[in-house]
Amino acid sequence: MDQIECVVIGAGVVGLAVARALAARGREVIVLEAADAIGTSTSSRNSEVIHAGLYYPRGSLKATLCVRGREMLYEYCASRHVAHARCGKLLVATAGNQIPQLEAILARGKDNGVFDLVRISGSEAIALEPALECVAAVYSPQTGIVDSHQLMLALLGDAERDGAVIAFKSPVESIDALGSGFTVKTAGDAPVGIRAACVVNSAGLYATKLARRIRGLDARHIPPFYLARGNYFSVSGRVPFTRLIYPMPNEAGLGVHLTLDLGGQARFGPDVEWIDAIDYDVDPRRADSFYAQIRSYWPALPDGALQPAYAGIRPKLSGPGEPAADFMIQGAASHGVRGLVNLFGIESPGLTASLAIAQRVCEMASID
Repeated sequence: MDQIECVVIGAGVVGLAVARALAARGREVIVLEAADAIGTSTSSRNSEVIHAGLYYPRGSLKATLCVRGREMLYEYCASRHVAHARCGKLLVATAGNQIPQLEAILARGKDNGVFDLVRISGSEAIALEPALECVAAVYSPQTGIVDSHQLMLALLGDAERDGAVIAFKSPVESIDALGSGFTVKTAGDAPVGIRAACVVNSAGLYATKLARRIRGLDARHIPPFYLARGNYFSVSGRVPFTRLIYPMPNEAGLGVHLTLDLGGQARFGPDVEWIDAIDYDVDPRRADSFYAQIRSYWPALPDGALQPAYAGIRPKLSGPGEPAADFMIQGAASHGVRGLVNLFGIESPGLTASLAIAQRVCEMASID
């Protein structure tokens, strides 16, 4: 049976960031990934936005790790030449009755340490983006976009430079946490057994399912789990915007917003659709509801312009009608299993917070 210090399960952006951070600290690390490539699920199916940290409750993990992670991410992308842009975002109120909600988000952002937000009038926002329609806005200059695949390749390269290895097509079948350390068994084409002192469950959509396979972890510490699919639509050609445009959030998410990729192409989404099983198909008929939402801030959107682009699925810890749950980063102080860190509900702003999450995991995964 192979012996290694740390096993990281899942090669999404957070798992790779964790592997990089552990390897940089001199740990022996293997990353086990069920798929045949990095970042095939949540990490490659999002809007690639670097969030400023406006929406999350003060003191929450989402707030603190987003704000800290944002600056770490910008610095990292610049040093590793990962394509990104600090393009800015306009958060817009399209009707007078939305202004109190806009003001509340502005106040929450400042509570979270985002001090460069600027409250502007509708006319000032339209002067910045002439195709826009709104009555008031908040400008967030720290919001940006990043090439998520380049980012993951850079993280993997750093981890491998410091000695980490990655094993693809290695789904984890079981983890035995009884006694000292862990026994991790994989399935797949070449099943192996690994003895480890530390295990980080960063399996994303499968983290809860994996936790149920950990012998020695009390099931009381495994949270409920829900799947929410976000559908994205694109338009052919370029749109007349240079910044991201976000409407007021709704009960299920941040609303159908306009984001741009690094080539200037627009995508709209996500809407939120609660599902029972992982399915990435986008129903073209969902575009009908997108038109009305987009035209509230871009009235010139042409008929027939929207085309299905892709879908992403978020691992949520709260269900329909429930308040949004925080990240759950669970170590031995919570569940009593030394050397085990479970990452549950790592959805947006997980990409933005990835480097800060990795730093926190390293602190919790102490095996000295």
